[in-house]
Amino acid sequence: MAWINGLVLVAVGIVVGFLLARITRKNADNAKALQKELDKTKYELEQYRQDLVDHFAQSAKLLESISKDYAKLHQHMAKTSSDLMPDLPEQDNPFTKPVPELVVAEAPQEPPRDYSEGATGLLKGEPTERKAG
Repeated sequence: MAWINGLVLVAVGIVVGFLLARITRKNADNAKALQKELDKTKYELEQYRQDLVDHFAQSAKLLESISKDYAKLHQHMAKTSSDLMPDLPEQDNPFTKPVPELVVAEAPQEPPRDYSEGATGLLKGEPTERKAG
């Protein structure tokens, strides 16, 4: 009888071990699949960021080229308008004014703050003193 109980316990242990191994294997496979998907998504995001940087660099070059071409066209029109219409008063010639320079705004050195320097006293119930400045 002891043999039968021992064999039954061994069989139950094998079945339980097999089921636990399958469950943990599925979790490991899911974790590997999720990690692979995460790595792929990170790579795609980095590729997108690089494409965005390249796009803005190319756009800046094109805008600079347009600006230079506009200046050349303006100079050409100013020269030919004065050559072709020498009797036209200078104030009536729209091309006598200089070409405005392209202004490039620089990014601020530090991000803007979304808070004030100190407490205003509105919630304290005490008036605050203003600094003389």
